[in-house]
Amino acid sequence: MPIRRLSGEDLRMSKIEELKCVQCGRTYAPGAAMTCSDCGLEGILEVRYGPDARFSAADLAGRPRDLWRYRELLPVELSASGSTGGGLVPPDLQVGWTPVYDAVHLAEYLGMRRLWVKDDGRNPTASFKDRASAIAVLAARQAGATTVACASTGNAASSLAGFAAATGLAAIIFVPERAPEPKVAQLTMFGARVLKVQDNYDRTWDLCQQACGEFGWYNRNAAVNPYLVEGKKTAGLEIAEQLGEDLPDWIAVSVGDGCTIAGIWKGLVEMHRLGLAPRLPRLLGVQAEGARAVADAFARGEDLVVGGDDTVADSIAVGHPRNWRRAVRAVRESGGAFVCVSDEEILDAMRHLARKAAVFAEPAAAASLAGLGRALRDGVLSPRDTALAMVTGNGLKDTKSAIRAAGGPTAIAPRLEAVAEALGTAGHQA
Repeated sequence: MPIRRLSGEDLRMSKIEELKCVQCGRTYAPGAAMTCSDCGLEGILEVRYGPDARFSAADLAGRPRDLWRYRELLPVELSASGSTGGGLVPPDLQVGWTPVYDAVHLAEYLGMRRLWVKDDGRNPTASFKDRASAIAVLAARQAGATTVACASTGNAASSLAGFAAATGLAAIIFVPERAPEPKVAQLTMFGARVLKVQDNYDRTWDLCQQACGEFGWYNRNAAVNPYLVEGKKTAGLEIAEQLGEDLPDWIAVSVGDGCTIAGIWKGLVEMHRLGLAPRLPRLLGVQAEGARAVADAFARGEDLVVGGDDTVADSIAVGHPRNWRRAVRAVRESGGAFVCVSDEEILDAMRHLARKAAVFAEPAAAASLAGLGRALRDGVLSPRDTALAMVTGNGLKDTKSAIRAAGGPTAIAPRLEAVAEALGTAGHQA
């Protein structure tokens, strides 16, 4: 099994103080539950750390630039370098510390003062979900599990399959019928057992929940496993550290189940509490018009009503988002907003991300940029504002949508005249 010994000072995990239900407020001891026994699946638990869970800028300065640099605020106990005692060793994969680009041409196109793009398609399995899966496989090992399972439209599944392979765990993956073929190909290549459910994501998720309970598999479904949001929050920790005094006015995040935007907000808040973020940005939650249940709950100020899941952006095609309370709460606390975008706006954003910033994004990942455009047109954002678009997955995850967005090649005969004719001019000279 490929492993990496982390160097530096003794790696100790600050104790988790409690798990707290986001619905009723009931608290639990660490490891005692995954969801609230009073509220059921609606009772999502949040990890709350004790006062010793902290680090300073000096602590971070000498550490590797990856997710594990924030170990005091992660829910797994890492082993010290060279230690033969307790603690876990992360897989030898570069997770986190993904690049942030100053997207000058995109900012000009949108009419914004400044715009950054954080490309999480650069993670090992090409998506943001690697942050959660890195935590999941160590948490599973910490719990003594040998098999991990999840339900996913693709990214969480391929991420879990890859990280399970790197840590010697068995992975069982439930995907809905509509899961894109490239994502399913990743799963089988990593050696996961893939069960393609002949229904939508919500029914697939329900079946996975039942199977985990029946067969005792470790549940990697981030909507109900409180520890996985802790992996997702590392994007917020990174944004604060990478941009520092340039922290933007807004951060745009596509929203499906609600875990990603909730996690990013938690990371930003923790960095601000530690004095490592000068202020807190506003969050712009972005949903597809055909899968907008969280945005509608935010607008009404009422409980969620299960909605549709009709969108080209399969990764956010969720009709019954389980972590909607934390998503709504995060956006409200930030003073932010939700917007909804059409599939055509998403496809348009895919083209512009690629052609103006050289970032190849899948539809759900490009939705964040589409949301910024919509928010500017609707007056939610001002052209004077600065923003960061979170790009959560690589465009090779969904090549059909990429071709739909950009068009296909032009077929020509093997003759120079055909080249000139295809280009529309015989004098196309450099």
